[in-house]
Amino acid sequence: MNGKPEKFLRLSEVQNRIPVSRSTIYLRLSHGEFPKPYSLGARVVAWLESDIDAWVAAQIITGRAGARVSLA
Repeated sequence: MNGKPEKFLRLSEVQNRIPVSRSTIYLRLSHGEFPKPYSLGARVVAWLESDIDAWVAAQIITGRAGARVSLA
C-alpha cells in the first residue's frame, strides 16, 4: 500500500477510470487480462482501487515501450 487506505470500486467507478464497456471488462477478465473483482455479497462485486491503478500503470508502461495497446 502507498499510505492511503484501500478502497473498493464498483463497476461504474472502474468504467469511469477505464473507458471501455462492461462486456469488454468481463471479456478481458475471462482471458486473465484484467484484475479479478472481489465478491462482497451474493450479487455484488468490486475491484480494489490499487489493483485498477496498477493495471492502468502497466498499460501505460507497455504502451510507452512501443507495444500495441488496445483498450477495446
